[in-house]
Amino acid sequence: MINLTIDRRPVSVEPGTTILEAARQNGIRIPTLCYLKEINQIGACRMCLVEVEGARGLQTACTVPCTEGMVVTTNSRKVREARKLVLELLLSDHNIECPTCLRASNCELQQLSQELGVGQVTLHGERHHARIDDASGAITVDGSKCVLCQRCIAVCRSVQGVSAISLTQRGFNATVNPFFEVSLNDAACALCGQCTVVCPTGALTEHDDTEAVWQALLDPEIHVVVQTAPAIRVSIGEPFGLPSGAISTGQMVAGLRRLGFDQVFDTVFAADLTIMEEATELVQRLQRGGPLPLVTSCSPGWVKYAEHFFPDMLENLSSCKSPQQMFGAVAKTYYAEKAGVDPAKMVVVSIMPCTAKKYEANRPEMNASGYKDVDYVLTTRELARMFRQAGIDLPSLPEEEFDNPLGIGTGAGTIFGTTGGVMEAALRTAAAWLEPDSPSPKIEFTEVRGVPFQVREATVSVNGISLNVAVANGLAAAGWVMEQVSSGAKNYHFVEIMGCPGGCIGGGGQPIPAKGPAALEEVRRARIESLYTIDERMTIRRSHENPAVQQLYAEYLGKPGSERAHHLLHTHYHARVPAGILRR
Repeated sequence: MINLTIDRRPVSVEPGTTILEAARQNGIRIPTLCYLKEINQIGACRMCLVEVEGARGLQTACTVPCTEGMVVTTNSRKVREARKLVLELLLSDHNIECPTCLRASNCELQQLSQELGVGQVTLHGERHHARIDDASGAITVDGSKCVLCQRCIAVCRSVQGVSAISLTQRGFNATVNPFFEVSLNDAACALCGQCTVVCPTGALTEHDDTEAVWQALLDPEIHVVVQTAPAIRVSIGEPFGLPSGAISTGQMVAGLRRLGFDQVFDTVFAADLTIMEEATELVQRLQRGGPLPLVTSCSPGWVKYAEHFFPDMLENLSSCKSPQQMFGAVAKTYYAEKAGVDPAKMVVVSIMPCTAKKYEANRPEMNASGYKDVDYVLTTRELARMFRQAGIDLPSLPEEEFDNPLGIGTGAGTIFGTTGGVMEAALRTAAAWLEPDSPSPKIEFTEVRGVPFQVREATVSVNGISLNVAVANGLAAAGWVMEQVSSGAKNYHFVEIMGCPGGCIGGGGQPIPAKGPAALEEVRRARIESLYTIDERMTIRRSHENPAVQQLYAEYLGKPGSERAHHLLHTHYHARVPAGILRR
């Protein structure tokens, strides 16, 4: 152990520990803007300056390792004045429109200003040329609010393995952009939104669709239905002060009704429908000999990543649409007929934990019903804003039930929201189909339950058939798995890939923890645990046993894999070469 003193307190830490981590381990807070543990430790923001006895000048606590006998002061006059000066310099080049910013009240720059007592900006001078990019319809970039912390670059490179953005130019002219300064819409960007989760300011946010949804809700001529993804029910309470992973399903349904939606449905229904089609596809590929592995396609960020970087392996992706898009297609055909609603006057709104879902809804092929499958996608953060705009206090609402028939779901559909959930849901149904004589087919496949930032591999036996499966979350992990498959190093039959760490519970549209990115792993694990709790409490836990799905096939689709099912519920993919960028 290394022994040192921080603010007159004796401290012992493991070798290699930085001053910043030593302070945090001992309850001493040192402010940061650019720091992300093990991902971005570059000292770029200079907010973590501290005094080290004997050192020349102030030191950045996030980059300097502790040494034996070191004496550190984190809150001296010199340190405070330096931090305030650094902060004023950042604010002098910052678009200070805090009351109207989407990150108002949850902005780290705003928080630091209050903590350090910066009441006004006395420094004035030249400003960066601010660039606004909203062309993707999924992520909005506002360069006037960027503090060059480079967190977004680090996450895109190290966690997602995409490297769609980088620091361009130098000094005062430095900016964060895709290569060749093209729009995100034209770059090799998955639009996963992980950059928006770690951005400390409003420089990177989801494209805001709340006003468009309000206009639809307030139009008496429009029939507006809403679907909510599994991961929303364990995260929507967080912006209202509920603990991470709080199960708020009933209150969420009640809140959506109070917003004015005509029908409140559940994407879990469509997740069960996805399993019917995907399990059928898996069984058919196993019987016909390929192409294998079958790779899930319900994560639109992953699909776009594959189109950019693995175009030669697109035939391995399941042709199934994501649950979001399946729901939209069914809503504007089957549901519209049953309810006597003109689909031309219907608006389908999705509440999703994901920014890439906005992009997916706008893909030109997503209109099998003759109309756009899904009209608007709101992230969890946007729904929380709409609740506040309507004066709805979520925790105080009574619990209400989803509407029928598209509001009936199973435990299998619910765990779609976590890494490993799609795999387990598919295996539950495949086991029941392949073991028709078994009185109790296996229902829990814990060996495929994943955790954030890891790849899980397993061999699962179903009716004497050994299936080699893999579960990956985060695009860097996805890239590794696909490289293994491409090189022949791994021989999988079925692969689940989720574009975000932890799966949908860690999506780019989820609430940003008040404690900042340091709390993300803890928050994600709490959400995962809650989804499995919901699954365990469900009466029906296999997708093919969903009575509403059975009714849909009996009345409308015929059987899984039918011609009508393929027309409405399946899609295709295509290779993408971003503008100005060479293919790998």
